[in-house]
Amino acid sequence: MNQTIAREDIESLLRWYVDQGIDEAIGEEAIDRFAAPPPQAAPLPVQPPAPAAPTPIRPLPAAPTPLRGPVPIESPQLVEDARALAQRCNSVEELEAAVRAFEGCALKRTAKNTVFADGVVGSPVMIVGEAPGADEDRLGKPFVGVSGQLMDRMFDAIGMSRERDLYITNILFWRPPGNRTPTLAEQAVCMAFTRRHIELAKPKVLVLAGGTAAKSVLDTTEGIMRLRGKWTNLALDDGSTVPTLPTFHPAYLLRTPASKRQSWSDLLSLDKKLRELGIR
Repeated sequence: MNQTIAREDIESLLRWYVDQGIDEAIGEEAIDRFAAPPPQAAPLPVQPPAPAAPTPIRPLPAAPTPLRGPVPIESPQLVEDARALAQRCNSVEELEAAVRAFEGCALKRTAKNTVFADGVVGSPVMIVGEAPGADEDRLGKPFVGVSGQLMDRMFDAIGMSRERDLYITNILFWRPPGNRTPTLAEQAVCMAFTRRHIELAKPKVLVLAGGTAAKSVLDTTEGIMRLRGKWTNLALDDGSTVPTLPTFHPAYLLRTPASKRQSWSDLLSLDKKLRELGIR
């Protein structure tokens, strides 16, 4: 039965695709899923198996040679390699160069850009989000899409901006395909750099935007609903600690505007903490 699809329905479907992170096609040609399947060839006659020949006695194999080439992404050795590489960096500039040269995360192969950071190094507040989106991947900077614009307006409401008071990054430096949630292996590899990033940036206060960033940085299984708005001290590998505030990700606020009240409470708590530290 032929049925004409209204233009509004097609546009609504395309908008839904974009909202779900489906913003690019994989194949060059569309697949007609309603077409009849091609006729199948007749099955070949089954031949009886030939009698098995006696197994000859063979010497034991020699010890395997060391693997060469890229290590599988699931290998824990990649995390150790990333951690050792990060610890050798003595400045944010050196760390950025190391991240851009690192080939141990498979996400780098599908991303357009390495998204390292934005804002002012040495700012009193460092914001750590989850991962770059489509706009961030295209422009090479974190939080520049619609959610980033909302975040700028939120911090502007308490008199702060990324041009003066903020240093912004993500726990991942490359966009996951379709904006999917990063795997634990991807998070573990990038977190080796992120923890060193926090040490070198030396913020007075750390803000974790979203559940994935909060759970990964704080090494906890608690969700963002329980974590947000609660101050904690993050212990770093160099022996220092930094006051840390988990809060909702701006993308979540776009989907759930009613939660903006809680985020505003978090911003007021951040402003109060900065005044207690004598920064404002």
